[in-house]
Amino acid sequence: MGYWAQVNESGVVVQTVITPNDDEQDSISWLGAMFGGRWLQTSFNTYGGVHTDPVTHEQTTDPLKAFRKNYAGPGYTYDEERDAFIPPKRFASWVLDEQTCTWVPPVEKPNDGNAYRWDEASVSWAMIPSTSA
Repeated sequence: MGYWAQVNESGVVVQTVITPNDDEQDSISWLGAMFGGRWLQTSFNTYGGVHTDPVTHEQTTDPLKAFRKNYAGPGYTYDEERDAFIPPKRFASWVLDEQTCTWVPPVEKPNDGNAYRWDEASVSWAMIPSTSA
């Protein structure tokens, strides 16, 4: 199986599809004939440059499996220079991690066992009150 992302002229992913064949040349030819546009292969089960095998749950950074850093989705941007799919930026204050091509908060999330949510107005993590009685 092959996973493919259609990228518009601005580098934005328009749609993703699965083909029964993962041969790049055959799939790109077929997708181009069927839908037009530019198609790039994307790596399923890949996030932040790490591919997780769905059966064994083993992780690898092997570029043959974890290519283009992230599995593409509609609204992602393909960065030609990094050869990476970058997800949409969730918050204005977050910055791009060059290694993973993911957006990260400018302040590390506390690791104290409590639940937090990002508060963009204060550019900080806000604790979510416990609902247990």
